[in-house]
Amino acid sequence: MARATHVESHHIATSPRVERLVSLDVFRGLTIAGMILVNNPGSWSYVYPPLAHAEWHGWTPTDLIFPFFLFIMGVAIPMALGRRLARGESRRAIWGHIARRTLILFALGLFLNGFPHFDLSRIRIPGVLQRIALCYFFAALIALKTKVRGQVLTAVALLAVYWLLMKLVPVPGYGAGVLEKEGNLAAYLDNALLHGHLYRPTWDPEGLLSTIPAISTTLFGVVTAHWLTSPRTAREKVLGLIGAGIVGVALGQVMNLWFPINKNLWTSSYAVFTAGMAWLCLAACFWMVEVKGIRRPFVPFLIFGMNAITVFVLSGLVARILSLWKIARPDGVAISVKAYIYETFFASWAGPWRGSLLFALAYVAFWLAPMGLLYRKRVFLRI
Repeated sequence: MARATHVESHHIATSPRVERLVSLDVFRGLTIAGMILVNNPGSWSYVYPPLAHAEWHGWTPTDLIFPFFLFIMGVAIPMALGRRLARGESRRAIWGHIARRTLILFALGLFLNGFPHFDLSRIRIPGVLQRIALCYFFAALIALKTKVRGQVLTAVALLAVYWLLMKLVPVPGYGAGVLEKEGNLAAYLDNALLHGHLYRPTWDPEGLLSTIPAISTTLFGVVTAHWLTSPRTAREKVLGLIGAGIVGVALGQVMNLWFPINKNLWTSSYAVFTAGMAWLCLAACFWMVEVKGIRRPFVPFLIFGMNAITVFVLSGLVARILSLWKIARPDGVAISVKAYIYETFFASWAGPWRGSLLFALAYVAFWLAPMGLLYRKRVFLRI
């Protein structure tokens, strides 16, 4: 039994002696704080361009947030599985854990999409948590079954296959290679298989086919874990991350010439470009937190990072409640509690644009209190 465990541990190249990387938790917390920030402006009519997604092709800082989270999850997968293997857990138990976590994440996503009416005839089936669930499931299985070389080849193959499908498979009425909102293969398949259950009438930014390159984004994180847990020096690790980041950003920009960077389609160029940006950001976090020991300024992000899914779900649920709960203004007009708070406490003195941003920042800060309490009590809600 001990020998079998050793072989599987070698499969995912993770040392049981490696401590949890605080820098990874900080990076995760930064990403979750960014998610809450961009998802909760005071008014969707007043959002500064960097805090909104690109309309279609191209990118903004907001378009980095979701792939960053998938990348970070990928980094955490070999480390978490390595600890389970080191404890002697069986292959069956680990696969059961992966399946349970996948189902819980997917169910939470459906719950958020359906709340509070749960109209099954129209509920949106894809979503952020649903994509996280699927990417986790496939990346975890690949991490268990392959070594580093296999993980790299799988990530590249998935991007190549997706590129070929999007470029070469014809869509009825449009032909092959269309990459606009209407007529692309991903939208066609989503509409054919999930009609009436999508974010948009005929397409979804977290659709089925575009999950394929999102798995590659997660696998880039899996491969990164092997580098971070290797016996190399901290300086070598940082330089390696920077080098990978530069290559990823440059290669993504080159690929953009033929397959445009596009978050909604999660194009192969987008996956490579955002992985490059993630490597650069992780290098900065690793250098500051692990090498220089600078931790105090990052405690708020560490608090978010240690209960990332919890704060994401709760913040989304409360935001929905605030948007649906109606109250009367002094002039008798019924508005949502969210709109009332925004108009009364932010826009009234800061103006609509700055007020909208300040509302979002205040909403992020609000969640520091309950999450900080959990952190102080050492309560970390794992899924």
